Amino acid sequence: RYYREVLPGEIVKISRHDVQTLDVVRRLEGDPSAFCIFEYVYFARPDSIFEGQMVYSVRKRCGQQLAIEAPVEADLVSTVPESATPAALGYAQKCGLPYVEVLCKNRYVGRTFIQPNMRLRQLGVAKKFGVLSDNFKGKRVVIIDDSIVRGNTISPIIKLLRESGAKEVHIRVASPPIRFPCYMGINIPTKEELIANRPEFHDLANYIGADSVVYLSVEGLVSSVQESIKARQDNNPKTPKSFTGKLGHCTACLTGDYPVELEW
Repeated sequence: RYYREVLPGEIVKISRHDVQTLDVVRRLEGDPSAFCIFEYVYFARPDSIFEGQMVYSVRKRCGQQLAIEAPVEADLVSTVPESATPAALGYAQKCGLPYVEVLCKNRYVGRTFIQPNMRLRQLGVAKKFGVLSDNFKGKRVVIIDDSIVRGNTISPIIKLLRESGAKEVHIRVASPPIRFPCYMGINIPTKEELIANRPEFHDLANYIGADSVVYLSVEGLVSSVQESIKARQDNNPKTPKSFTGKLGHCTACLTGDYPVELEW
């Protein structure tokens, strides 16, 4: 049973009788919270609840915002399963296009982007997806992905779709380009590994074999994440904020603006 979130810096004791707060390490006065925005984009399960909102709902809003920022003439919208599915549904709904599955996922292959080297990631991609060609043959397809980190996954997918009969393949990404390493635990050790920092990024559509590629803006992502939180606070000002201090999210991997001083 969902009870509530554990606050940042909070020590909680759970017993058979109740849930007690033993202590909360308070944030410095005026410091905004810095919850990892990439949890909403990719890492978390869609049924997770952060800051009083379900991750699935945030991802769907990201897709709707992406449709506003980057519409395209197409016949159907689909997804790179599975974390991008809510965003694809939101995009399709906002554009008035049908949502159709074009890829099926091999559930026995793990997440390729966290594999330790390029060879293992490419092997993982090759085993990861099958195509549902009857659903898109001769049609213009919009593929929604949640993020493009190194660019190893999306290019073979586009090739697969074209070889299986897709007329056009347009890529829409429900997060901004990842440009900076995360020093707080995610396996993105160098800028050079990120496709957004490589020369190929300037002609990314041609490099990965797509007809077009457009990312969600940083402002669009932040507004999609914070929309529900702000509305809840505005509707009930007496409701205590789930995160002490000002509302904020860590966008360091997107903007290079780290929430703490880096020590080298």
